[in-house]
Amino acid sequence: MSRIAIVSAMAQELHGLQHRLSDAHCQRRAGREFWLGRLGAHDVVLVLSGIGKVAAATTATLLLAGGFEVDRIVFTGVAGGLGPARVGDIVVADGLVQHDMDASPLFPRYEVPLYGQARFDADAGLSAALRAAAASALAGLHLDHLAAFGVVDPQLRTGLVLSGDRFVASASEAAALQQAFPAALAVEMEGAAVAQACRDFGVPFAVLRCISDRADDSAHVDFQRFIDDVASRCTVAILSALTEN
Repeated sequence: MSRIAIVSAMAQELHGLQHRLSDAHCQRRAGREFWLGRLGAHDVVLVLSGIGKVAAATTATLLLAGGFEVDRIVFTGVAGGLGPARVGDIVVADGLVQHDMDASPLFPRYEVPLYGQARFDADAGLSAALRAAAASALAGLHLDHLAAFGVVDPQLRTGLVLSGDRFVASASEAAALQQAFPAALAVEMEGAAVAQACRDFGVPFAVLRCISDRADDSAHVDFQRFIDDVASRCTVAILSALTEN
């Protein structure tokens, strides 16, 4: 048996998926609940990682070394938008970098020590499947509940996602990240850590992010309501589409 692991940092992002599980049962390890069952045509395990890189890496390691028979990991959640990414857009990562990694002068800034790389590429095949599922979900998405957030025409984007152990909530921070990583579309707090763990285990991964804010001085405004009203619905629609075949 092989399973797709679906991981998120916040409970609201997994809530809708848990209700869709069939043959569901729970295993508890290291303070986490791992929900196993069927979602569409696939065996899956759902788990809340917690917020931040250490929590995410711990969760990924438990999934990959804990006997869950996971052969793919999809990390889903919200992120701050950079560059052209706007609130309501969906970003599928093609690579991830820890923007707060700095072991200089021993290693170049952003490079993960002893890995010889800063960027960890997402699995091309799994990411393509995720993009197709996202495109299908967006096409059928009712936009009424998005209007309150000024979302009119959400876009599906693919590109670099940044991760770091701080919530980016100022225009100056966002501008600095954009200057350092001109191609970056989103910033969050977990994805690159999961990417590194998956690289260690040789397991494919993909990262899906719904843009909740612009990673600037208004980033905290209606954040919780956006997760409840928008991001959780998008997550359910996209991952249901991913697992239906």
